[in-house]
Amino acid sequence: MTLEIAAAAQPQADGPGRPAVLRVAGVKKSFHRGIWPRRRTIEVLRGASLEVRAGELVGLVGENGSGKSTLMQIVVGLLTRDAGEVDRPARLGYCPQTPMLWDKLTVDEHFDLFVHAYGVAEDEASRSIDALLGELDFAKYRGYRIEELSGGTRQKLNLALSLMHEPQLLLLDEPYAGFDWETYLRFWEMSERRRDAGMGILIVSHLLAERERLDRMYEIRDGRVCGC
Repeated sequence: MTLEIAAAAQPQADGPGRPAVLRVAGVKKSFHRGIWPRRRTIEVLRGASLEVRAGELVGLVGENGSGKSTLMQIVVGLLTRDAGEVDRPARLGYCPQTPMLWDKLTVDEHFDLFVHAYGVAEDEASRSIDALLGELDFAKYRGYRIEELSGGTRQKLNLALSLMHEPQLLLLDEPYAGFDWETYLRFWEMSERRRDAGMGILIVSHLLAERERLDRMYEIRDGRVCGC
């Protein structure tokens, strides 16, 4: 399916044919724990900044607890930021670290829910779903309830749901947890195809072994993001 980069929804371009689809500038976030007089403030993000352009595959690494998932939740709007700016497109795909699935619903019922949530036309959605089921090799599970699936198959659905509307920007938080080796390799092939078609992709992980596949890499450390 051809990626459509809607100019009206994009941040300003940095160069010919390479618009930025995500800009994060000076984002700060603190959490408060306890009650007065023992209340304390934990600074998680202290001015994080990064950028992803269309047609880029970018990595963000950091230790557990460094603020990676907090930053992603701020970008997608699940958390408010204390300060800073986030500029992103309207058509966004998000694959969270923990699959946000409902145990009693089937795979197909999840697709139906997301078709309506994304506002995708039925025929377009059907083509996209069939293609994703083929790419990730789990079409035989369409009628299964989530509670009947393995962790790896749940993660395949988690990834497919984030991709079915062909987002301009795809955010992947530890996306291959539970994948076997074959699916892991397939994941990178899928990501590279979409990058080459113009999608901006940010992969967040505590460890990225496939650095040669990335266009750029960031590291989050002490609440700030730096290039590496």
